[in-house]
Amino acid sequence: QCLKSLHRVAILVRLTKFYQPLMRRAVTISFSPIRVFIALAVASASSAFAESCAPDNLGEHKSKLTAYKTSGQYDADLTAVAAEAKQYLQERLGKVDKPAIVFDVDETALSNYPALKINDYGFIIGGSCDLEKGPCGFLAWIDMAKGTAIAPALELYRFARENNVAVFFITGRPERTREATERNLREVGYDGWEKAVLKPADLKVASAADYKGPVRCEVIAQGYNIVVNIGDQPSDLAGGCAEKTFLLPNPFYRIP
Repeated sequence: QCLKSLHRVAILVRLTKFYQPLMRRAVTISFSPIRVFIALAVASASSAFAESCAPDNLGEHKSKLTAYKTSGQYDADLTAVAAEAKQYLQERLGKVDKPAIVFDVDETALSNYPALKINDYGFIIGGSCDLEKGPCGFLAWIDMAKGTAIAPALELYRFARENNVAVFFITGRPERTREATERNLREVGYDGWEKAVLKPADLKVASAADYKGPVRCEVIAQGYNIVVNIGDQPSDLAGGCAEKTFLLPNPFYRIP
């Protein structure tokens, strides 16, 4: 809608330039039809452009995030995507050698919602984590190992394990959080994975895809067939080296 309004304004600006000679000749006529028409049209298009291109009010958007999470719609959307991934995985069983599935961790296997909510949906990387009053630093939150399992993802995980599908975690969490991350995963029901890959401290990339894509390719080079790659960020899924990708909803934040 914003783009359409922008096109309307651009067209009317061109018309204004085209009709300028006529408008000059009609300058002595106070209510020249051409002048009145173009002035009203430009004003209307400009108003529509301003309304349609204005970003959402931040306070209202945060309220929508909370309502989406607490209404059950978020859980329903998670369930729908995980069910599609499970169905696809089931269809491929017995048709590929050494099948594998790749999971992201944050907002895929584990929920960080308590930390997100106490921070009013802001992202705070350092500092301590106070879940009563806030703020909550993300690294401190990880060390607390209090992330809860995202139930549909855990169900998919268990289905994969029961059917001898190798499970790999590839997460953007830093390597130094490995102990807390693995402990958290095990405590909420994830266990028996093939490998968990955390981001090396010295690795600098423009996008998570630049890190996760090559890791998946390494998994394939080891003889596995990654049938399903599931995550909550487009950058979790970009970069190839997976048969099919599934994007879980995450309206809370975006990682390049």
